[in-house]
Amino acid sequence: MFARQVLRPAKVVSTHVRTYAALPTPSNGGGKGLRYAGFASIFVTGMYAYYYITDPMERWGIKRKNEIEAEAPSSLPSTKVFTGGDQGFISLKLQEVENINHNTKKLRFGFEDENAVSGLVIASALLTKYKGPEMEKPVMRPYTPVSDENTKGHIDLLIKVYPNGPMSEHMHSMTPGQRLDFKGPLPKYPWSPNKHEHIALLAGGTGITPMYQLIRSIFNNPEDKTKVTLVFGNVTEEDILLKHEFEELENTYPRRFKAFYVLDNPPEKWQQGKGFITKELLKTVLPEPKEGEKVKIFVCGPPPLYKAISGMKKSPADQGELNGYLKELGYSKDQVYKF
Repeated sequence: MFARQVLRPAKVVSTHVRTYAALPTPSNGGGKGLRYAGFASIFVTGMYAYYYITDPMERWGIKRKNEIEAEAPSSLPSTKVFTGGDQGFISLKLQEVENINHNTKKLRFGFEDENAVSGLVIASALLTKYKGPEMEKPVMRPYTPVSDENTKGHIDLLIKVYPNGPMSEHMHSMTPGQRLDFKGPLPKYPWSPNKHEHIALLAGGTGITPMYQLIRSIFNNPEDKTKVTLVFGNVTEEDILLKHEFEELENTYPRRFKAFYVLDNPPEKWQQGKGFITKELLKTVLPEPKEGEKVKIFVCGPPPLYKAISGMKKSPADQGELNGYLKELGYSKDQVYKF
């Protein structure tokens, strides 16, 4: 505003100079000197206004903090909703529900701060808590979101309903506007780029979600060159969660990502595995155990899958002994992680 106000009197002075310039010009060039003097007065007046009336921050091209934040809000660190430790449970509101198939839904829970991120790291999960009106104690179950850790404003969960599963049944009955308690992050396997040359992910059902978190982290990072083999067991083809995402990865990274599917009840023209994940299949598709630390095998799924492939873990903090197909194929306990 001040700069425009200063320019108006400058025009008046310029008009005044043109009046003198219209007079007969002396032969000694005096008229030209008057014109130079008029232009000089305009320049001095303008510089005076620029230096003494305009904002000094604007004069030197220095942006104030509020201007920087307005121009580049994404450069500022986002608030983390889940910070762990003694934070306790946080209530989140259900925003959207999407039916994925006959027994699986995607639930979106929103944050109070639309610019906040979850605070989860790779790999980690969240603990959910629900207490029904007739329950003596609340039920708690861990879930791994399928939304990216940098997603702002919400988390997405893929929930498969299980018969007599109190948490999955409750979550499938929820409608937008209802709330659920969450706590986390629950740290799992600490991942860093190129930690292993080749990893194999053996999953069943919704055990695919921690695998997807790991896969997403690897292929979102141009510096991470890890090779990934996925073996995913389900009942029917419709039950293969995130298949479209895996197909895109296979097309984009054909030398680094390969998925193998096994179905209990395959369609007539099914070309991949039938029945259950077998020792013979694993021997064919997995990297050799002799590679040592270059290879890591991850397992996640229902109890029968653990029992057959790796043996059960004793607790969240105790991986238990390695048994099943992986032990028979020569892998060591240090080469296997059970989610």
